[in-house]
Amino acid sequence: MDTHGKNTWMIPIKDNIKTHSFPIITACIIVVNILIFLWQKITLTPSENEFIVRYYGIMPYDFFMALTKKHELIPYNIMTIFTSMFLHGGFFHVGGNMLYLFIFGKSVEDAIGHKRFFVFYFLSGIAAAVFQLLYEPDSQIPMIGASGAVSGILGAYLILFPYAKIVTMLIILIFIKFVQLPAILLLTLWFFMQVLYSHTDGVAWYAHIGGFIFGLLVIKLFGRRKFVKSKRLET
Repeated sequence: MDTHGKNTWMIPIKDNIKTHSFPIITACIIVVNILIFLWQKITLTPSENEFIVRYYGIMPYDFFMALTKKHELIPYNIMTIFTSMFLHGGFFHVGGNMLYLFIFGKSVEDAIGHKRFFVFYFLSGIAAAVFQLLYEPDSQIPMIGASGAVSGILGAYLILFPYAKIVTMLIILIFIKFVQLPAILLLTLWFFMQVLYSHTDGVAWYAHIGGFIFGLLVIKLFGRRKFVKSKRLET
């Protein structure tokens, strides 16, 4: 997951939000995704990896076939909504998703609490999958990746911390520059890039769009944690 044009990349590095607790759910999701990816790449042959992707990824055509005709396959197809969130196609795919999840997820988890964050993350993934399924119901290409769920986290972050400062590495052609951008600018730009490229193949753009919209609309229902002010002064 990244914010890019044909010759421009915007890679977030860190934000300026101070958290009050260790983001255990975010950390666990990242570790599990990386371990599964390493298992895919190190221990599986290309044909075995292709089988895993096709078996545990979401296949829109099969999903709707189960809903309309082969009802006995509904549990399996519902399972793939969750298993697909832990499969990735390459280093940039998993690396980008986990980078975004770490930077934005830890602050959202801190804001709404660990249990609610766990639920919110997977609901975002489900909403993102539904968007993509409805957009391409006849597709026989398996959909994998945590991008949809992470997009929900981005939408939530925009609502919770719109004026947070994000240190961003801006790459234009061969030039690299570090800039500080407000979250409202970076994430709004990210969203419109998804819309702009939604007509291109190879990426489940509507999963990104759907997850983000879900995060925007639903995060307020999860509330915010109330922190006890520390009596210590930080320098």
